Amino acid sequence: MNKKPLILITNDDGVKSSGIRALINYIRPYGKVVVVAPDRPQSGTAHAVTIAHPLRLDLITKEKDYEEYCCNGTPADCVKLAFKIVMKRRPDFLFSGINHGTNASINIVYSGTMAAVLEGALAGVPSVGFSLSNYSLNADFKPSEKIVQTIVGKVIEHGLPSGICLNVNIPDISYKSIRGIKVCRQSEGTWQEDFDEREDPNGRKYYWMKGVFVNIGNGQDTDQWALDNNYVSVVPVQLDLTAPIVILKSIKSWF
Repeated sequence: MNKKPLILITNDDGVKSSGIRALINYIRPYGKVVVVAPDRPQSGTAHAVTIAHPLRLDLITKEKDYEEYCCNGTPADCVKLAFKIVMKRRPDFLFSGINHGTNASINIVYSGTMAAVLEGALAGVPSVGFSLSNYSLNADFKPSEKIVQTIVGKVIEHGLPSGICLNVNIPDISYKSIRGIKVCRQSEGTWQEDFDEREDPNGRKYYWMKGVFVNIGNGQDTDQWALDNNYVSVVPVQLDLTAPIVILKSIKSWF
């Protein structure tokens, strides 16, 4: 491309997380990069937006072909502010992550990382979310470099269909152990949740959520199977949440 594309980078783990620092380094060679990310961890915020208090933007770095800001809002807030305030226009591409922990299967519903991606897709921007299957703050993202750059290169080359974004999950293994990239469907899964009940010094009860992820769908065409078998999973995600036509017809028959 003769003209450098304008690329927005964001995440939900916060602007200082090692995942977004890795993503920035991997993507900077591809164009003019603007980073707008939360000033603190926002995992599990899904597509929440802030309406109860004002949003603030702080400039961290500004240099040739690179700007970085932090925001006191959610990932979706960051994307909205980036489009309207920071860049004054929609970017050519949006990349979110690299998330500390998987966003495969049903996890996409809770994910702030993927909410930013969906927000980009809503605005017509080709958008991709990257996640590594390691929740540690000290996770090693180096094996993800070639995977990220391969997918980023393909998206810049081909674009994405309107209303479609990508959910990319990378297994936590060495690059040499990765068997390839699988384009697949979202696995069926659920969280079996519970609450740890405790008591504060004033005798008031409080609760910590805990749970175990259970994979329900084990088909070899699913993202969870791909990860379990050392493949990178790429799930094309659509904005239209309408149920399949057969279900639509069935419900219509009620009335």
